[in-house]
Amino acid sequence: MIDENEPGVRAAQKAATREAVLEAARSEFEAVGFEAANVRSIAKRADVSAGTVLHHFGEKKELLYAALFDDLEATLDRALARSSGTLEKQASTLGAAVFAYYQKRPALSRTLLKESLFAEGAWAGKFVAQTQRVHVALTEAVKRSVDEGALVSGTSAEAVSAAWLSFFYFALIGWVQGAHGTPLALVEHLFSQHLAGLRPPPSKRSRR
Repeated sequence: MIDENEPGVRAAQKAATREAVLEAARSEFEAVGFEAANVRSIAKRADVSAGTVLHHFGEKKELLYAALFDDLEATLDRALARSSGTLEKQASTLGAAVFAYYQKRPALSRTLLKESLFAEGAWAGKFVAQTQRVHVALTEAVKRSVDEGALVSGTSAEAVSAAWLSFFYFALIGWVQGAHGTPLALVEHLFSQHLAGLRPPPSKRSRR
């Protein structure tokens, strides 16, 4: 018989409730938008009380931030775990994973992006940390490319990684505004052009 008072059981129940509330919030925000969404409707979707929602998240904006952060964190975990191969392939894997997440719920994504870009306090730091995770992973990939002779010696790995992130956010904003239907293709094109100027001459590459 399961003892619901056991710490491990309580922790699991709390985590399950939290995830149910987050998924209900995502569905509510997608259906009616952030402004029209309310805690009571979210609680009803999650089959919990409004007090439970407020206990876990405090206010609607906190709930929105958490809904985005948790999904993106899980998305990045999966993408980074399977990121391998050439620099371009690793960058494409990361970009495809994040774009797929946003494209799955386009209406929600517009709200999430708008709010997260202007998040304040602790949440701002959390979102910056997510971007930093990608920056670090790509920086390491660039360094390996330099070591393998695919990019010229002296290439700034940090600058190349920052360039990819710039292309990514440019394409993402364009997609949100309806300017680009295939943001990943745009990022890959821009990144390929950027890397072209950092390739060693074919003769030097062949001697490696």
